[in-house]
Amino acid sequence: MAKNQQHEDSFENVESALTKTEQFIEDNQKLISFAAIALIILVGGYWAFKKLYMEPLQKEAQETVFQAQQYFQTDSFNIALNGDGMNPGFLEIIDQYGATDVGELAEYYAGACYLNLGDYESAIDYLKGFSTDEPILMATAQGAIGDAYLQLGSNDEAIKWYTKASNLDNDLIAPTYLFKLGLLFEESGENKKAIEVYNKIKNEFKNSSEARQIDKYITRAKIKN
Repeated sequence: MAKNQQHEDSFENVESALTKTEQFIEDNQKLISFAAIALIILVGGYWAFKKLYMEPLQKEAQETVFQAQQYFQTDSFNIALNGDGMNPGFLEIIDQYGATDVGELAEYYAGACYLNLGDYESAIDYLKGFSTDEPILMATAQGAIGDAYLQLGSNDEAIKWYTKASNLDNDLIAPTYLFKLGLLFEESGENKKAIEVYNKIKNEFKNSSEARQIDKYITRAKIKN
């Protein structure tokens, strides 16, 4: 008898919960409908934004940046940066297409242009504003920041950015910035650190061009030490 009573009570509880749910839906039908519509608009809006706006913008940006890249390749850094009167330079491309991958890459190009033009503060600003998932390009940008700080006489900052750039396990990039780092340590009188860096080039990057001449730098640093 007790079991039957419990069963009936459980059934009544379920029935009551269902009734309350139905009542809530009925009472809030407009609100639920608005929420469903808002979700549809949100999802559809994102799809439309991506397909109808971002993808065409990315394609347009890729076509637009070509001439600036050509000027960069020929060391015409001022024109690459500011445009030639008919084709936009990297600064204008950043303004127009900053939300695209091309606009992001233009940040790197702008920083590299300023570095080559001797405007080291602007170079640092643009290079620090650049980011990418491509490790070699990111390391190159970090090394360029180190170059800019070195030109400004900020050796500690240069060491910090050269260290970041040299952390990439790449036979071309890492020894380049390790070598710069070693020279800077020598210049700063930190010969023990210079020896460690030079030995890293010798032992870990044996096939690099830096490794072929590194023994004389190791010897020089040891004499100073």
